[in-house]
This record gives sequence, C-alpha cells and structure tokens, in this order.
Amino acid sequence: MSIRIVTIEPSYAEALEQLQIDCFPTLAPHERMTSEHFLSHCRIFPEGDFVALDGERVVGLGSGFFTDFDLAHPDHTFKEIIAEGFYTNHDPDGDWYYGGDISVHPDYRGRSIGTRLYRARKELVRRYNRRGIVAGGMLPGYPAVEDTLSLPDYVDAVVRGDLYDATLSFQLRNGFEVKGLLEGYIDDPASDNWATLIVWQNPDFKESD
Repeated sequence: MSIRIVTIEPSYAEALEQLQIDCFPTLAPHERMTSEHFLSHCRIFPEGDFVALDGERVVGLGSGFFTDFDLAHPDHTFKEIIAEGFYTNHDPDGDWYYGGDISVHPDYRGRSIGTRLYRARKELVRRYNRRGIVAGGMLPGYPAVEDTLSLPDYVDAVVRGDLYDATLSFQLRNGFEVKGLLEGYIDDPASDNWATLIVWQNPDFKESD
C-alpha cells in the first residue's frame, strides 16, 4: 500500500482542515477543527497526531492527547475535553490517551487506513506505558432506527452483532469496548448528538513502583 502514516507537521494544517469538512459534512461547523487547531496540536503534542498520506495528499487523521480520565465519572462533551479543539488539556503525565478524532477521506475508506491509525495510537500508548485509549464514538446509524429502538438497545444490538454501525462496529473490531453512553456529546444530527464511551485497555500496561 502506498499510504504512509506519519506524525503531524505544520505544513499539513490546511489540508487537515479540509479533511474535516470532507469527512464530517453533517457536523456543526463549530465542532470541526481548523488549521489553527492543528497548528496548536503541532506545538503541544505532535506525537499524538497521526496523519495518513497518499503521496503528499492528506487522506486520514488519528489525533489525541494524554489525560487523566476518570472512568468512574465519565460524562463530558467533545468540545470541553478537547479544549475547543486546541488540545491544551494535554497532560504529559496523563494515564490515558484521549482519541479526539479519527477520520479517513471518503475516497479512501475500505483500505484499512483507519485500522492503521488505530494501530499507531496503540503503539504510542504501549511505548509510553499508558493505561489505554478512551474516546467518544459517534453513532451514525442510530437516526435511521430511532423511531423503533432506544439508543441503549441500539448500542446493545450493534455490540451483539445483530446490527451494523459504520463507526461503532469498526471500533469494536479494533478491540474497543463500550463502557457507557454520552448524551449531548457533540452537535451532530448524524448521531443524534449521542456518543458511546469506548475504551481500549493496554494489555502491556505496568503499574509504576
């Protein structure tokens, strides 16, 4: 495959802004990240942002930062935890990697790019000996069935494999577990503003002495 996975550089910022538009057309504009946000990522924690390139074309992104996430009190919104997109909540000593965004250009889906971005995140977590990855996952398939299924029942059906959700089913295949539901997580009618709380536990994590 010609696709390369690299860490973010300032020269990718404008293309990453366009990638947000291409990947998330239903997302409210104030929820998308801009070149200014990506330049902030470059300054704060460039190792946490992985960019997929086809030649020099930006075709995918997996971004995030370290934080001390409390799984016992998980309620949060997307904008607050990512500091309005600037990732200034990054804590170099944080126990968890928070997955702020993963996106693949529509023309490049089905080529395992998302899986490779998740793999890069997992390798980062292992290298820094962090507990794992936590994120809010959108549910683009839910609005089509919301008249007949409650959201918890929908998520349960996807987890069982009885229904397919483009985002959650992919996350489950990549080793994530659903640990809860987040109401009002993001302003996006494609997921009715809901998200799953998903977690990947680092199997190699070692408690410090």
